[in-house]
Amino acid sequence: MTVTTTNPFTGEPFREWEQMDFAALTEATARARAGFVDWRHVPIVERVKRVRAALDYFEANREVIAADITGQMGRPLAQARGEVDGLLERFNYLCDIAPEVLAADGIAVEAGKENFHREILHEPHGVVLIIAAWNYPLLIAASGVAAALLAGNTVLLKHSTRTLSIGEHFEKAFGADGLLQHVVMDHANTARLIEEGDINHVVFTGSVGGGQKIYASTAKRFFDCTLELGGKDGAYVAADADVAQSAAMLVDGAMFNAGQCCCGIERVYVHAAVYNEFLAACLPLVEGYTLGDPLDAASTQGPLAVASSAKLMETQITEAVAADGQVLAGGQARQIGKGTFFEPTLLTVNRNDLAIMQEENFGPLLPVMKVANDAEAIAHLNDSDFGLTSIICTSDQSRAEAFASAVEAGTIFMNRCDYLDPALPWTGVKASGKGASLSRYGLLAMTRPKAIHFRTQF
Repeated sequence: MTVTTTNPFTGEPFREWEQMDFAALTEATARARAGFVDWRHVPIVERVKRVRAALDYFEANREVIAADITGQMGRPLAQARGEVDGLLERFNYLCDIAPEVLAADGIAVEAGKENFHREILHEPHGVVLIIAAWNYPLLIAASGVAAALLAGNTVLLKHSTRTLSIGEHFEKAFGADGLLQHVVMDHANTARLIEEGDINHVVFTGSVGGGQKIYASTAKRFFDCTLELGGKDGAYVAADADVAQSAAMLVDGAMFNAGQCCCGIERVYVHAAVYNEFLAACLPLVEGYTLGDPLDAASTQGPLAVASSAKLMETQITEAVAADGQVLAGGQARQIGKGTFFEPTLLTVNRNDLAIMQEENFGPLLPVMKVANDAEAIAHLNDSDFGLTSIICTSDQSRAEAFASAVEAGTIFMNRCDYLDPALPWTGVKASGKGASLSRYGLLAMTRPKAIHFRTQF
């Protein structure tokens, strides 16, 4: 069986790949297990050096990698180049902190217990299966790969069938000694490998439905998984916000990558005192995007990677308009070449129970709803199945702190959005997933604690 990646702008095949059968996957897992036996015992300082050395591959192949991102998922080339910088930032930060984070935790010697030695070791899981999504193909894979390898694990990397060449780039960079192998497999063999194969941990980024299946599979063998399952990230523009700056930030947060971002802005609540001013500030920004060939330097938005998502967006907009909402800009799908685009869209909504305020659409839509006060905004933000990030635009840090304590989300931003700081854990609540990546917590997630309790003399 083969699978073909397709250029979403030209509609032409990008490359054909041979899918691995279960026997081949078993062999790959055995190689990973053999590599783990040695890699786990490499001192952490040496592991850091070897991981940093492998990063030279991404520096040397920036243009090839950026072209592969553009050719497989449609992001404008100028923007795709920046993803390499993000990968390097994440890897280098985790390399910086790994020796301290992964060192054994010592336990203080208590009076009268000098004949005991106690400490907590951070043992690697073993073989980690990382299942990466297509929308940020370098960055999504990077977080799990960096933490897994630094912690002493070996990796099987299953990349999205839309961006398979990115998995191959990771193998070229980190594949020596069986540390990382790019595996191409279907959903059935993925489930079988988790349930029957020699896998010890899974990192998955994707849909809620996919995460539920992964969780069910890992539960059959009683090992854990890290799940990032998307969001319906909301922002609140308070009465004391810098309206112009907030509009620029939130429009970019909604439209970048054609809105195909799990932490992109998908709904905005605006205090009545600045509601009209905010809409006026957003309008020219939304209308200023240039849709077209992602290889053209003039294009600021590329095609949708999944053409069928345009229908979902049109359905959500139609429902919002029927409920007395108003489309101020955009609102329709467009065909350019053989690519399916969706116009950057600004619209008003009047009810929080509408699909456009509740269901992830993964597109360049900015629905805006007027609220009377902070409490109403917080109630609407929490009225969601998701909880990845939430944003408050305000000039008052104490207001942001109160907001952060009340809102149910993994990350709370003040005057910022759509950014992963490698020093902070990337985590979600509710249907946005479980576990953490990045930061010290992402490294520790790739380990299990082992207690050492020695009586050194009787």
